[in-house]
Amino acid sequence: MEQDVRVKLMRLIGLGMRGRNVIVGVEQVRIAAVKNRLAYAMVAPDASHNSREKVLPLLNARRVRFAEVLSAAELGDAVGRESAAAVGIVDGTLARGIRELVEGVSSAREERAPRSPTRRKA
Repeated sequence: MEQDVRVKLMRLIGLGMRGRNVIVGVEQVRIAAVKNRLAYAMVAPDASHNSREKVLPLLNARRVRFAEVLSAAELGDAVGRESAAAVGIVDGTLARGIRELVEGVSSAREERAPRSPTRRKA
């Protein structure tokens, strides 16, 4: 993932943190997933094996979409901590924006050619 996209992603997570739309930590993410409050999750690929084993099967079972793109240090930076193994997004709009950044959906929209106007019959 490009550095500018990583920075945007961290800023969005930080914005969500300030707006109280982000949950930090493996246990908090697990609790929110059980209560069906999660719209999206971020899990650090460099998190400990134990942490990943606690959260990933639950996210899959609850069908919560997640990404593994930011390191624990980067996730921690975004939420104002030293490191974070998992971060959960509870706001749907914020989750959609983060998911589009991660999956590159927004860039795919920009690359499409504009459609030609359709003709109407009089």
